[in-house]
Amino acid sequence: MFSFNMFDHPIPRVFQNRFSTQYRCFSVSMLAGPNDRSDVEKGGKIIMPPSALDQLSRLNITYPMLFKLTNKNSDRMTHCGVLEFVADEGICYLPHWMMQNLLLEEGGLVQVESVNLQVATYSKFQPQSPDFLDITNPKAVLENALRNFACLTTGDVIAINYNEKIYELRVMETKPDRAVSIIECDMNVDFDAPLGYKEPERQAQHEEAAEGEADHSSYAGELGFRAFSGSGNRLDGKKKGVEPSPSPIKPGDIKRGIPNYEFKLGKITFIRNSRPLVKKVEEDEAGGRFVAFSGEGQSLRKKGRKP
Repeated sequence: MFSFNMFDHPIPRVFQNRFSTQYRCFSVSMLAGPNDRSDVEKGGKIIMPPSALDQLSRLNITYPMLFKLTNKNSDRMTHCGVLEFVADEGICYLPHWMMQNLLLEEGGLVQVESVNLQVATYSKFQPQSPDFLDITNPKAVLENALRNFACLTTGDVIAINYNEKIYELRVMETKPDRAVSIIECDMNVDFDAPLGYKEPERQAQHEEAAEGEADHSSYAGELGFRAFSGSGNRLDGKKKGVEPSPSPIKPGDIKRGIPNYEFKLGKITFIRNSRPLVKKVEEDEAGGRFVAFSGEGQSLRKKGRKP
């Protein structure tokens, strides 16, 4: 009797905790069923078959479940989470933007491996269109959209839906690693200038010498506003004292004021009409002094003289 202990050595624990298999991937629009699964397109999670859940439950993996997707034909990879285990056997369903990053077509093969990622502390995004600047609060919109994502990978172009419009953002940088988990994390977010964005050019202010020699002859023919130039009406119906006051003048006598040609943009000038102070009437005698009760009195009753 001979015995061979070829399989007596235990399998290393590293390989026991690893999930790795290949699936044929399809977009979410190919998912059969009456329910609309457009929510999958708004996030970064995939749908896997039930056999994957059975295999994952037997492995000592860490939660949440995160996976690395690799297209070996194009050497492209990304990371994602899992949403449900309801796909057909041998098939997984991916968001359309994820298939574009992996350069996959409908029915292409993708390698799915379970991974452990560090928690994100910083990420930087670059919008792929200047239309992203029209959003009032982009950080709040991105924070709300990232709730449907499980992880981020540097170099990916993710798609978020806001106000029935798709905005694409490239992940420029992530810390502390090129692939990070964003589940229950405190992450600082920064934005780079959108792709194709051009800052508005500032026009230099040039002072033209010909401004001071402008022709103002046309101002004389224009009618200006004149206060209290209309006529009035009396309550008793009489026409006395309702003539226009002041009397109307000819249009040729009205001249428009000349504007301030020394005005400069950003400078405010306050013009105040200074009125001369009323001078007190000096006394006739320069050296006269005030004497109390020196005036003459008046009597209401005139006293008659007796003859």
